[in-house]
Amino acid sequence: MPNTAVVLKTTHLTLNSVDISDWCSKIELTTEVDEKDVTTFGSAGWMEVLGGLAKGTLAVTFKNDYVDNELDEDLWAIFGTVVTFATRPTSASASTNNPSYSGSVLIKELKPVNGSVGDVAEMDVSWPTSGAVSRATS
Repeated sequence: MPNTAVVLKTTHLTLNSVDISDWCSKIELTTEVDEKDVTTFGSAGWMEVLGGLAKGTLAVTFKNDYVDNELDEDLWAIFGTVVTFATRPTSASASTNNPSYSGSVLIKELKPVNGSVGDVAEMDVSWPTSGAVSRATS
């Protein structure tokens, strides 16, 4: 089987139905399931585990933009709320080679001013998913 590695160049992210890809320099969607120990005395000395509740995190690095009706204003308006998100490896439509992952996230943190003298105004945020994360290919 040939290697079909992908270089992320046009990764897509919508938040609250607004395409914010142009302000993102890093997008990371992590999903995991809690590990539940079900080991008994009959387990022959080996630990046994099952998957419990699933959860996820959407981590994003933004290049801040303070222009009227742009990123800073949009994010400030949804701070503290649960909104929908969708992300894909490329900006092309969802397909078997470009799956879309979607769900909801709690906008629990913002860093509207972040950096040192001479730095690019950017912020790293990490938002927990709320409910299921779905994967679609169409």
